[in-house]
Amino acid sequence: MHTEPSTHPSRQATATAAGPLSEPVQLPVTRPAGCPFDPPAELAQLRERRPLSRMRYPDGHIGWLATGHSVVRAILADQRFSSRYELMHYPFPDGPAEQLPPAPIGDLTGIDAPEHTRYRRLLAGKFTVRRMRELTARVEQITADHLDAMERQGPRVDLVTAFAQPIPALVICELLGVPYADREMFQRHSATLTSMDSSLEDMGAAMTGLHEYMRELVLAKRAAATDDLLSDLTHGSDLTDDELSGIGGFLLGAGLDTTANMLAHGTFALLSNPGQLAALRADPGLADQAVEELMRYLTIAHTGIRTALEDVELDGHLIKAGESVTLSLQAANRDPARFPDPDTLDLSRKATGHLGFGHGIHQCLGQQLARVEMRVACPALFRRFPTLRLDVPPEEVPLRHDMNIYGVHSLPVAWDQA
Repeated sequence: MHTEPSTHPSRQATATAAGPLSEPVQLPVTRPAGCPFDPPAELAQLRERRPLSRMRYPDGHIGWLATGHSVVRAILADQRFSSRYELMHYPFPDGPAEQLPPAPIGDLTGIDAPEHTRYRRLLAGKFTVRRMRELTARVEQITADHLDAMERQGPRVDLVTAFAQPIPALVICELLGVPYADREMFQRHSATLTSMDSSLEDMGAAMTGLHEYMRELVLAKRAAATDDLLSDLTHGSDLTDDELSGIGGFLLGAGLDTTANMLAHGTFALLSNPGQLAALRADPGLADQAVEELMRYLTIAHTGIRTALEDVELDGHLIKAGESVTLSLQAANRDPARFPDPDTLDLSRKATGHLGFGHGIHQCLGQQLARVEMRVACPALFRRFPTLRLDVPPEEVPLRHDMNIYGVHSLPVAWDQA
């Protein structure tokens, strides 16, 4: 399961202005009306008062909320804070009422060292900058194929289903050696796992279904290896079939949802900021900076959780062993102490140090692949369709308030035919 929960319109938790630490706040979740790219306004108010506030969790636990960039980054880098699900207190109202179970085998986001270190070492070499850039030509071809299909289908499409979802799905399927024809099944399981409305029972069933699917695939690759990452791991490591199935499912899920939402939500953001879109069109060399700035500005994986394994003194406060800390990555990425004029999308900004991919030992394993996909797909879309525009008023674009990864459920677009 993912550890980056998102907002939900029914979760109207409000934060009072951060008063004395004896008056814990609740996690702000409601985004400002008409501002689909901005975090809840109360987060900025809390961050201005102090970057680390006492917070009351829905189960009654009194822990912490971190909103400042330096504090969030420090916690992500500190192994005295655990990522284990079963130690966490869930910060969102209407979430699972029961204690979260331990992470399934192979889920790198919910485990600590040394188990995490073992898995990470096996996988890190498969996702290096060099290896991912070697995929550029194939990503360019996949992108061109889907742009061709859009042009044949157009001049109106849902960009999510026509472009944003299938490109990263096909790339991760080819990389892992997963049949793309099975995508409807595993995308359904992935949607259950990333929905804020799913019960623990539903999530467990989806995880079991994905694990069983991947186990059959692992057994097939043991019998006859193919040229892909899952075969490499199957024949080149001491991982058990259960571990291979779990890691395969984890990588598949991670490669599907996040990049798809960055492509769709990033397109929405650029269409809503025509000056920045014009700058990108005028200077293709801005693509690398644009990816980093969009990651910072949108922060679609916006909330993390860590639990102190021992007493830790931080920012003048004592975080006691067993206390959970909710990490507002979106507030940290909008911290004016780190990024001047942070609420403005500025593609000329060097957004070095943003936390859109996390930080520390759990920093996104596939970040280099995501960069390649966004660097290729986003500029190509606007080159092919220079008149691309929203096909509905911005306020009618359905936002993913109900999912772990923020973004849009659909993005109706149109363009002028030649």
